[in-house]
Amino acid sequence: MKLTELVEKQYGIPMLPKETPYAMAFVPFQQEEPKTFSPDQGFMMGTMYQALNKPFCGGKCGDDNDEA
Repeated sequence: MKLTELVEKQYGIPMLPKETPYAMAFVPFQQEEPKTFSPDQGFMMGTMYQALNKPFCGGKCGDDNDEA
């Protein structure tokens, strides 16, 4: 059984609300066994979880032609 199914069955709450209003943030439950960085990498990245690694690049959007 997946973690999301277990949480919904045990606690009666879904991963996200069935109806989500506009402009309201929702944080889903952590997925089962997420990919992690090594302790050294996690310290440098600011998170142990690869899915949460969202580096801020200022005005650049990843295109080499962008000017910052």
